[in-house]
Amino acid sequence: MLIKTKGIIFHSKKYSETSLIVDVYTQEKGFRSYIISGVRSKKSKISAALLQIMSLVEMVVYHRDDKNLTRLKELRPAYVYQSLPFDVRKSAVGQFMIEIVRKTIRESEENRDLFDFLFQSFQFLDSTQESFGNIHLFFMLKLTEFLGFMPDGVFTKEVPFFDLKEGIFLSESPNHPYYLEEEFSELISLLLESSMDQCHQIKMNRQKRHALVSYILDYYKLHLDNFPKIYSHAILKEVLG
Repeated sequence: MLIKTKGIIFHSKKYSETSLIVDVYTQEKGFRSYIISGVRSKKSKISAALLQIMSLVEMVVYHRDDKNLTRLKELRPAYVYQSLPFDVRKSAVGQFMIEIVRKTIRESEENRDLFDFLFQSFQFLDSTQESFGNIHLFFMLKLTEFLGFMPDGVFTKEVPFFDLKEGIFLSESPNHPYYLEEEFSELISLLLESSMDQCHQIKMNRQKRHALVSYILDYYKLHLDNFPKIYSHAILKEVLG
């Protein structure tokens, strides 16, 4: 059957001389892959620019519940980026965010709350005029709510240690090395209590920001089996540095 849905382009790869397979997180059916025939030919009606990762699109697709790979019939933009593809620093942040999503979300089922969060996150990154150096940190922590291991509690002087294994704040350091000292525990708590449009107000220098990315990635590794290496982390560190 044919369905109409919004989507976020995760990845595309060559399928034949003129066709592509694109991985898309859709509003209606979760993670799906589609064949787009003839898109690499001169007569294609679909712009290759719409198939760049992070593209926010509207699609008409052929759908079958028993198949993850079907064909895409129509494609047009759902939102046209104004700055994200042209700003090297914004693009690096977006590339990092999309790699995190690609390597954590594989469910082929509807999750509109998650879709809306992802869609709005890329829209906001594109449109914000404020500093965006903390957006990826907020994004990673907020995403854990949908992945099932969102940190619990808040930082106080009574509970100043964040336990990465248990995802909670403790009054004393645990008997293992996977925890954060007071300074970074407080930053985690501030990000959890913030929102995407306010997280720029949380002050930290780039050294602390880079360290916090590594700590949150460690948190993901502790809570997701076989969590793969994130390659765009090094690029992000270099660009934001």
